[in-house]
Amino acid sequence: MAEITVAVVQTQPQLGNLEANLYQMADTVEQICRADKVHLIVFPELATTGVENGIHFHRLAERVPGHQFNVLAAKAADFSTHIVFGLPSKERVESIFYNAAVLIGPDGELIGEYRKVHLKGEEKLSFRPGYRFPVFETGIGVLGLLIGWDLAFPEAARSLVLNGAEILCVLAAYEEPLQDEWRAFCVARAAENGAFVLAANRVGEEPSRRYFGESAILAPDGRYLSRIVTDGGGATVGYALATLDTDAVRRYRQEQQIIMARQPAAYGAIVRKY
Repeated sequence: MAEITVAVVQTQPQLGNLEANLYQMADTVEQICRADKVHLIVFPELATTGVENGIHFHRLAERVPGHQFNVLAAKAADFSTHIVFGLPSKERVESIFYNAAVLIGPDGELIGEYRKVHLKGEEKLSFRPGYRFPVFETGIGVLGLLIGWDLAFPEAARSLVLNGAEILCVLAAYEEPLQDEWRAFCVARAAENGAFVLAANRVGEEPSRRYFGESAILAPDGRYLSRIVTDGGGATVGYALATLDTDAVRRYRQEQQIIMARQPAAYGAIVRKY
């Protein structure tokens, strides 16, 4: 049995305040890692900037690796942990921006970047969609990244799993009143794929949105291993920890035949556009 300890962080980014958000995230990494030996920390979608920045994303986006990456990479190296966080990234062409996530290794080096494929509503005015679902081999397992509304598409998580993912990191800015949708999708993506789901959702308010948190860590059978429950006082910042038995992925998939029993020849309609 191989065990790793992971954390999902529930943040409240200040809209457009890059340095304040980075400082708070770096401080949270230090807080978590001084209390426990943690192998992986997952932050929410656009954790460094907030969501409703509109045209101002042009000054907040960076080519990876850049300043935002470097601040958190230093913390990853200090505490020998993996960090996943959401940020706006850009290509060398200054007008092309992505809602992105990066994975930093325990040596502070870039392991990989993922660009959100499924953009919703006004996101399409700020970002260009990504077009693939990469997986990343690490010393703690094979990781796949999903951002926000990607969670609503079972094809996204399944694509990652078919390419080897054992741990699905979900970086989100899910808003009210979608709490039931969030809970259902997190449980379903874990159980239907036999994968751990590490779901980090933000809290707080922006001009037209209110975010509810409920960050959670789920086992391959869909059970909650740890979660931040919203109480009468509302959603708060914080983090949830869990120790994962990474062999549970193999055991669950063998027992349930969830991958082996697939019948791809019958699924032609899935890849049709309409």
